[in-house]
Amino acid sequence: MARFLARFWEQFARESLNERQIKVLNRVPDGFEEKVTNSKWAKLAKCSQDTAYRNILDLIDRGAFKKDPGGGRSTSYSLATEQA
Repeated sequence: MARFLARFWEQFARESLNERQIKVLNRVPDGFEEKVTNSKWAKLAKCSQDTAYRNILDLIDRGAFKKDPGGGRSTSYSLATEQA
């Protein structure tokens, strides 16, 4: 996981991430066990759930996050780590 995170930050150092994305991504490995929800994101970033969702979708489009199985109110997202 440490190697993945190092490569992840190398890649995204060249791309523009907003302050909310940087703040939450820095916390993902420590406090979320790689799982993020819209509510957790919104609370950490101090933004609306709509803004949190747009930030998460942007990271999915960039290949940094993936949607976990399940949906509805239990929808969660995790770092798109390399396939084992």
